[in-house]
Amino acid sequence: MVILHLKRGDENLFLYETDVNENTTDVVKDVTAIYNGRLKVERICMEMEELATHGTLLPPEMIGLTDEQIEELKLEDIWAEKCIPSGGFIFNKDPLGRRNGRQPKENMQQVLRNAMNDARELIDKKLVLTKRPLTLKIVSEAINLLRGAVTIVYPMQLPPHDYIRQEFTNTEDLSGTQASRDVIEPSKAQLWFAGRLLLNDKKLAEFIGNNNKTKVVVKLNEHGQGPPGREPVITEDIRRRMMADAYRRQEELKKLEMDEDDNYLNSSWADSGILKRQAHGLENVHFRVESKR
Repeated sequence: MVILHLKRGDENLFLYETDVNENTTDVVKDVTAIYNGRLKVERICMEMEELATHGTLLPPEMIGLTDEQIEELKLEDIWAEKCIPSGGFIFNKDPLGRRNGRQPKENMQQVLRNAMNDARELIDKKLVLTKRPLTLKIVSEAINLLRGAVTIVYPMQLPPHDYIRQEFTNTEDLSGTQASRDVIEPSKAQLWFAGRLLLNDKKLAEFIGNNNKTKVVVKLNEHGQGPPGREPVITEDIRRRMMADAYRRQEELKKLEMDEDDNYLNSSWADSGILKRQAHGLENVHFRVESKR
């Protein structure tokens, strides 16, 4: 199986295992689903951090308002009593005014955080270094871990307006957010190899060759963004080592230029009469001067 090393720009994403005879359209579709799935896991984890700290999300009309404004407008969070965490809660006011402040107790917080850590490990970019490919099944497993933890802590489910619940039901609205810029629409997704666009409905072998036991770097972007920058001829690690060697050589040359020591003249190889003494067998002759008594 061929290994595709996915990047977006210069950022490592994940490894994807496929076959050179696969249709490029299917490969792009699968890779994009994995990419967007990883983003979904990260978004859920970020919101679960807030859930574990400040409880469920307030209704949209209450978000960002002060207690005085809420009282003045006679607004009420009708989901607060319906969505109480298992084992009760402790009050921890949200300084951003997004969540109701009903923080789950310590043991339930740990359930949420353990699930977040396990889910993030499943999709971590460090999997590239350990040469472990990522699949859509693994991404789904990470999402199910998070869903299971939330169900344990909130058996009555989260409010329908809570972002976490919307992510689980695929009804999230990312319009106007930074997250929307990261997501790639499947219909606009493109893969590039060596500066060449992988055209739809072609065999992968037409672009990367017929060797099914290889690993290549491909880059993901959206239609209209143009070709991404090509991979450097040398890797970053090799470049650093070359720079270190060049610096070391430069320092050695500086040291030689500054060194005015002529002690080398006392060395045997610098003695102009060494050949003559060797010819007469006098090379290792030593004289001792005795003092007169």
